[in-house]
Amino acid sequence: MANWVTFGRFLLLFLLLGIVYSGVPALQLVNAPLTILIIALDGVDGWVARRFNEETLFGATFDIAIDRIVETVLWVVLAHLGFIGVWVPLLFIIRGNLVDAIRSKGAASGTAAFDMMQSPIGRFLVAGRFMRGFYAVLKAVTFAWILLWQPFPAIAPEFWAAWGGALSATGLVLAWASAAICVARGLPVIVEFCVNERPAAQRG
Repeated sequence: MANWVTFGRFLLLFLLLGIVYSGVPALQLVNAPLTILIIALDGVDGWVARRFNEETLFGATFDIAIDRIVETVLWVVLAHLGFIGVWVPLLFIIRGNLVDAIRSKGAASGTAAFDMMQSPIGRFLVAGRFMRGFYAVLKAVTFAWILLWQPFPAIAPEFWAAWGGALSATGLVLAWASAAICVARGLPVIVEFCVNERPAAQRG
């Protein structure tokens, strides 16, 4: 059941893309709630997996893959629409590929992604529920905030003329904060991998 919830998030992503690119401002008013739903379901599938004892290596890997697809697609879309700089999706794609390549080695030996973290700082930033939740909420707020205002230049031009600059700037700050956390959570994975892959003699 948990994997079906994860797959449902994948389908809802394409519904959101259809609405974002529909060119219908009234329809785009659902951008923000639909974005929040897609990201909130990331917590639901994990809860379902734990509640019904469905925690598997496949499920954990599938969940991370869908997470990566959702966030990468949304960053690319926001850049394509001109809401953020193209460096933001490029950063997430580069970091995601590096981390996924490292995690694939753990998966090959039967180790789940978050179980690979050994240092206290790595477990806190990467595997800890607080940081995972905080990061998910920050990205959800960022995506929802930016997409929320997409139809307003058309449906409320006077309001947008007065407040559009400040609202857009807030979206940029949220995107930059998300990028900073992205880097902060990726570095422990890379550093621990490099340390653990050194020959035993070099590790002392």
